[in-house]
Amino acid sequence: MDLWHHSIQLSAGPGSPAAATAAQQGDGGTMSPELYLALCRGRKKEAMALLRQQHGGAAAAANQVAGIHQVSAEGNSVLHLAAEHGHDKLIHDLASFGDRSLLSSRNSTLDTPLHCAARAGHGKAVSLLVRLSCEGGDDSTLWCKNEAGNTTLHLAARLGHGAAVEAMVSAAPGLASEVNNAGVLALYWAVISRSAPAVRSITTRCGNTSAAGLSSQNALHAAVFQGSEMVRLLLEWMPCGPSLVSQVDDTGSTPLHFASSTGDHLSVVGAILRAVPPCVVRMRDSGGLSALHVAAGMGHDHVAEALIKACPDAAELRDDRGGTFLHAAARGGHLKVVRLAIKKRTLRGLLNAQDGDGNTPLHLAVAAGEPAIAEALMGKGKVRDDVMNNDGQKPLDLAVRSTSFFSMVSLVATLAAFEAQSRPERRDRVQQWDGREITKAIEKTSDSLAVIAVLVASVAFPAANNLPGSYEQSGGGTDPEGKEVIKGMAVLQHEAIFKCFLILDSFALVTSVLAVVLLLYGKASRSAGSWKTFGAALHCLWLSMVSMVLAFYAALAAVTSTAAVRGIAYNIIRNALFVLLAVVSHFVSPRVSSRTLSKYLWHRGCHSVIVQQYPLVGAFLRNLILFRVANYVVVLVGVTTVLALR
Repeated sequence: MDLWHHSIQLSAGPGSPAAATAAQQGDGGTMSPELYLALCRGRKKEAMALLRQQHGGAAAAANQVAGIHQVSAEGNSVLHLAAEHGHDKLIHDLASFGDRSLLSSRNSTLDTPLHCAARAGHGKAVSLLVRLSCEGGDDSTLWCKNEAGNTTLHLAARLGHGAAVEAMVSAAPGLASEVNNAGVLALYWAVISRSAPAVRSITTRCGNTSAAGLSSQNALHAAVFQGSEMVRLLLEWMPCGPSLVSQVDDTGSTPLHFASSTGDHLSVVGAILRAVPPCVVRMRDSGGLSALHVAAGMGHDHVAEALIKACPDAAELRDDRGGTFLHAAARGGHLKVVRLAIKKRTLRGLLNAQDGDGNTPLHLAVAAGEPAIAEALMGKGKVRDDVMNNDGQKPLDLAVRSTSFFSMVSLVATLAAFEAQSRPERRDRVQQWDGREITKAIEKTSDSLAVIAVLVASVAFPAANNLPGSYEQSGGGTDPEGKEVIKGMAVLQHEAIFKCFLILDSFALVTSVLAVVLLLYGKASRSAGSWKTFGAALHCLWLSMVSMVLAFYAALAAVTSTAAVRGIAYNIIRNALFVLLAVVSHFVSPRVSSRTLSKYLWHRGCHSVIVQQYPLVGAFLRNLILFRVANYVVVLVGVTTVLALR
């Protein structure tokens, strides 16, 4: 059987004379349009009548044989077309009408009719063609491969046609051991297609087959991304299933490495761990990474916890750079995995472990710009901040490399709050954080903020001349010539809510003008302290905008007598202001807790080196506290006052 199969492959290569002969299968000629449509639509009587009519009727046996071998433009025979469209009754009549050579006929891509039926997933047609191919004890047609080296089982499995797979493996279980030109077996394609029936058929009927896939993977590598049911089917496949767990691909990765890289399939990791000994957790890939390293680097804390529980000593494993799984978690900024190590007493020895470059997890967290991890390590983990790496740098020294202003502020505030020290160095050689980017950002933003401040002032100023409620005419006495003077007074001048409007509008006007002056002065001076005027301008501009919103509500309440309307407007403005304050505070705040910020401000006088190296940190944090306090006070007082007066 194998020799016959290989002879077909060698003698029918694409583009060769043999392939052309295989495709044409005689001198049948080109198929007529009428016959082509009848075969595609499954019109059995019409198709059989055309075959007889075109070639001289039933008496002309030689012409009948020639007619049955007509082909389409792509070399598809009449049986190819019937099989592709799943017309099993027509397939039976065509096979009886012609000869057995139709079963092994090839089209331009070397597909047999069985290939066409398997690709389309027509289970009944596949079963019929398999039975016809096996009649007389010759099942060689089942083993034919197309141009890509795919058997019919490859095609059915790749597209997840379970019924077709069942029909073929029942007749020829050895098909599951055939590889295509890419070196892939049908089981791998069945897993990729997510077809549990196809996988079940192959694993049940083909006991000792292989599961090879692309890049030296096996079917279990692919199954971990398809869910726990697919993994269970493969692990229960005896005797091959359990051995799949320890097989590696081109990069040395096991299926457990693959499963650990996705946190959505914890059940898959659990199924693998229950089926194999703990030593599989210790297996490392070509870069020295264990499955625990992979899970930690991806931030999958539940997976990491399951791996440590299954094999506790896997936590000691180091990669080719000497890093533990905790180094991988800190480098990737995964706080939950770091907290896992802090929580377990057996893992606390890893908190100060150094990798091949001498970096502790704290070094890597600072280098990655992750203040939350640094805070967790120094606060609850109580790690040492005075450990130097191979370059002689402590964690605080790495903060100067941060390119983000907020990241730098967060890291310095966190480290300084826990009394971290930089390396011993002459004060005149201390490398100061490069603030050129923040200076450029201030200059670029100043123009836009100045325009906004002018707009706020242009809205607040006319409001004094277009008062809510308009004016009333009243006598104002007589002038020196004895003529009566008429004065225009605000109609609502005695209303408390109107007076509140005037105060808020005046405050908005003054603060917006002050913001414009500060921004223009700061941009014109271009001095080292211009960021101070920028910060003051931001405070003024923000307060002017909040005052303008409150003034709008005061004016609305003053001219509206309907309590329901005032209540709705009050709730909208109040809630909007608090949400806006919370959002803005979030975006201008460093990623550190209030407890850490208070600790930094309390101990800031002890950090002369930090003040010298990071001069903007203290000023920024003080302005941040001022921003929060001032704005919340203004909003609370303003809203409370307006509510009381309405």
